[in-house]
Amino acid sequence: MCIWYIGFIMLSLKSYKLFFEAYTINSNITYLLLFLLIGFLLSLLKTKYIFIKSCKKNLERIEQLKKPRIWQFYRTEFFVFLLFVISLGAFLSHIASGDYYFLMLVGIIDMALALALFFSSFQFFHSTSIKVSA
Repeated sequence: MCIWYIGFIMLSLKSYKLFFEAYTINSNITYLLLFLLIGFLLSLLKTKYIFIKSCKKNLERIEQLKKPRIWQFYRTEFFVFLLFVISLGAFLSHIASGDYYFLMLVGIIDMALALALFFSSFQFFHSTSIKVSA
């Protein structure tokens, strides 16, 4: 769950920075609000169809462990994928610099991911039966 919240905070800050940079290029508040709405709607779709299912699947996997340890909360493949996604996001943010629409696009993607992480994190609270050993 901490990874979900750390991701939410980092992606929220990153998307704010991208939207702010785009706003300095074109200060049309209507476009900004439209892009924010698109990001919010996209986050709802990601939450419902991807992140909640992923949370449930992971929680079920953890419940199947005989004696779960803290380092088993995600599979190794998840961390490899996470490293790839973070690197890709950093690269896209870098190349978007100075391009209004590209900044908005990357901002929408980051905002949608941040909110989907936040909204889906409540799934972890529904499953309180998991006890992790140190």
